[in-house]
Amino acid sequence: MIAVKGLRKTFTTHVKEPGLAGSFKALFNRQTVTKDALKSIDLEIQQGEIIGLIGANGAGKTTLVKILAGIVHPTAGEATVLGFRPWERNNEYRRQMCLIMGQKAQVWWDLPALDSFLLLKEIYQIDDRLYRENIEFLAETLMVKDQLKTQVRKLSLGERMKVELMAALLHRPRVIFLDEPTIGLDLSAQKAVREFLKKYQQEFRPVTILTSHYMEDIKELCPRIVIMKEGSFVYDGSLTQVQRMLGDEKCLSITTRESTFKVTVPRQDLGARTAEIFSQNDVLDLNIQDPSIEDVIESIMKNGVSV
Repeated sequence: MIAVKGLRKTFTTHVKEPGLAGSFKALFNRQTVTKDALKSIDLEIQQGEIIGLIGANGAGKTTLVKILAGIVHPTAGEATVLGFRPWERNNEYRRQMCLIMGQKAQVWWDLPALDSFLLLKEIYQIDDRLYRENIEFLAETLMVKDQLKTQVRKLSLGERMKVELMAALLHRPRVIFLDEPTIGLDLSAQKAVREFLKKYQQEFRPVTILTSHYMEDIKELCPRIVIMKEGSFVYDGSLTQVQRMLGDEKCLSITTRESTFKVTVPRQDLGARTAEIFSQNDVLDLNIQDPSIEDVIESIMKNGVSV
């Protein structure tokens, strides 16, 4: 279980004027600016639950994940994961969690994945029986049995991501932080990783936080989503509720002689709004669709409105 109360994180950075004069001035009078990465947020996640953490770059997603993983210390507030304060870096906690970052590697580039796994087995003190069971389950589910004895540098990007997942989950963690796990992967590799994560969640029921810019990851894996904007939560609820909103509105794509634009209108106003558009514009083409989940979430991130 994860419990967050009033969590806040600020960063102070140095700024300088451009050019040589700015660099010289900074030697004697360094200017600083303080930014709130997280603004007093509250969050609870139960065992077996997986949530999607969504937001633009700089919204605070990775900062929150790093605090809960014990990498970053908060400025204020409290957070516990499985009853531990993550930034105290208790070994008992670290044996029960993992952090998977799409652009960070933990298997050795010049070694076969199996050699890296043996080292991780000793680090996490995994007994022989559980180690064999986990290797068998993970390799079979991810379909990489034939690649485990190949030097990691010779694997494709998708295969490398799969062995990274194996390395992170080898000790069967109870808490999983996934920060952009499918970034850079092609569509087939993204699909394979999503299917694996879904099976793993159903089989072992860890607490999982997933951050991703790919909406397919969120739609496939996360019944609950948390949307962040500038260090704050602007929505915490079910993805189903967002989907219900789609039934109340229609998205109109209009092409005129002068431009192309989109308008979202309530379903009950569709006829009147369409007539108004035709009366005020020289319309060449009109397309009426349900708004996508991406459009609704983008609106929530931009305007901070709740659904």
